Amino acid sequence: MEGMYDKIKRLKKEKNAVVLAHYYAPAGVQRAADYIGDSYFLAKKARGTSADIIVFCGVAFMGESAKILNPEKTVLMPAPAADCPMAHMADEEKIREVRSMYPDAAVACYINSTARLKTLSDVCVTSANAVKIVRRLPNKNVFFIPDKNLGAYVKEQVPEKNIILNDGFCPIHDSLALKTLERCIKEHPGAEVIAHPECRREILDNADFIGSTSGIIAYAEKSDAAEFIVCTEEGVGFELGEKCPDKKFYFAGDELICADMKMNTPEALADCLENGSGEVVVDDDIRMAAIKPLNRMLELAD
Repeated sequence: MEGMYDKIKRLKKEKNAVVLAHYYAPAGVQRAADYIGDSYFLAKKARGTSADIIVFCGVAFMGESAKILNPEKTVLMPAPAADCPMAHMADEEKIREVRSMYPDAAVACYINSTARLKTLSDVCVTSANAVKIVRRLPNKNVFFIPDKNLGAYVKEQVPEKNIILNDGFCPIHDSLALKTLERCIKEHPGAEVIAHPECRREILDNADFIGSTSGIIAYAEKSDAAEFIVCTEEGVGFELGEKCPDKKFYFAGDELICADMKMNTPEALADCLENGSGEVVVDDDIRMAAIKPLNRMLELAD
């Protein structure tokens, strides 16, 4: 009987499909993927692939971005119902209000956002390139949407800009309480703390390193420390274990789990490949408007 991973491998070859998986997807899905990464890395891979079919193991905005960048390709999602609450946490009225108050303002939109929000923006950013891109913008005033925590971190790193913050947040990262981290530090006093900038300021204040998911992995690889307390979604543990098998990682709390990301399972991936289910469709008008800030991100980030 054909095993699950053999089936996925066969279907990828038969259909000329490439499987992209975010770090927060379950370990079993990451094991079956052709590329594993954060939003920026996967956006670049989606844009550069020669495959006919892109299967994106992530949440809705990721599939949308892949389709926007590759309108001629079929984009499938194993978990089409998987969404990101933060992706919806900005509104058109607030954007219009800020543009009215600051006529020169640029709207910097975290890639973790809906296609509709991207159409209202000047440039997209990821946690890996947000500081670099905002610094490179010619605009003095920048409205950062939707995540207030990442926006606040960028504001600190780029003090020469007037960065206006939005009220959005990642429910997973924002839920990490200081008392939980302090308890973990007490239990593992020799461990370095590595944190994602979507966490609250009091968490970042206790971190030895702050960075994107890919940045966290790279830091853990090069650090001389043997133990780490990780302040981000627990799915990154798979790649940390792969890259740093001799190091120990403790996640700061048991609630750092994105239920939407976990909807991507090996079974769902195999079904998606076999039946062509979960196809991503983006209206042409939306796509044409949303591709501009995505392209500008890819230009400014390199």
